[in-house]
Amino acid sequence: MSLLTINKLTASVGAEVTGLDSESLADDTLGQAVLDALEDNGVLVFPDLHLDPEAQVAFCRRLGEVDHSSDGHHPVAGIYPVTLDKSKNSSAAYLRATFDWHIDGCTPTNDEPPQKATVLSAVQVAERGGETEFASAYGAYDELSDDEKERFASLRVVHSLEASQRRVNPDPTPEELARWRARPTHEHPLVWTHRSGRKSLVLGASADYVVGMDRDAGRALLAELLDRATGADKVYSHQWSVGDTVIWDNRGVLHRAAPYDPDSPREMLRTTVLGDEPIQ
Repeated sequence: MSLLTINKLTASVGAEVTGLDSESLADDTLGQAVLDALEDNGVLVFPDLHLDPEAQVAFCRRLGEVDHSSDGHHPVAGIYPVTLDKSKNSSAAYLRATFDWHIDGCTPTNDEPPQKATVLSAVQVAERGGETEFASAYGAYDELSDDEKERFASLRVVHSLEASQRRVNPDPTPEELARWRARPTHEHPLVWTHRSGRKSLVLGASADYVVGMDRDAGRALLAELLDRATGADKVYSHQWSVGDTVIWDNRGVLHRAAPYDPDSPREMLRTTVLGDEPIQ
């Protein structure tokens, strides 16, 4: 009997998981069951789970090594508050870039691989907006024509923090620009060939330009591919309720937050599971 009861939410990405309780969260087989379900569905929604922060971190440890690089923002190690309230997160201004489609970890400080998975739990929700939207980067590749797969196989794309931040702050101060440019740029293949043999497109706000292509033409191509990947029929949009927990496969899923009022009390608690697979 499967540990998880899974119901597909869309044909392309997302599934709801029901039947979990405190006893099943302690099951030693839970981690692998969740990872298998993530591989199949990209996004898992656990409605009304009401994980406390300590339980969330313990849950994530079953999936892999927990990221502690942001410790200090929350009393519980491994928890990072996602909110536009600067009293709860001093880096709130950077979070506005999450309103654009992206894959976490494309512009690391060093050469760390992208995160394996991200977990969000809702503490407070927005009155309007604030949904989290997801689209399959695997599906984006699978829907390419054979000719496109051949043409894109060798393309490489430069990703930068500056590219993503300029989308929400097109007229930065010299100090802001210097901070953005202090983060190194990274060159990734457009097509990520995973260890599993699956392939996905590496797209999103951090994708700046295509190496060896005219800048405008390359950016137009990246924009077209992103539009195709995130069409309305390919997106799962999660309408948050307090107590919901959502996990997504960061390596094969694009995501973004729908805009919400900067004064909204919306607060999510995030835990990140570190990755071990570089983009290649």
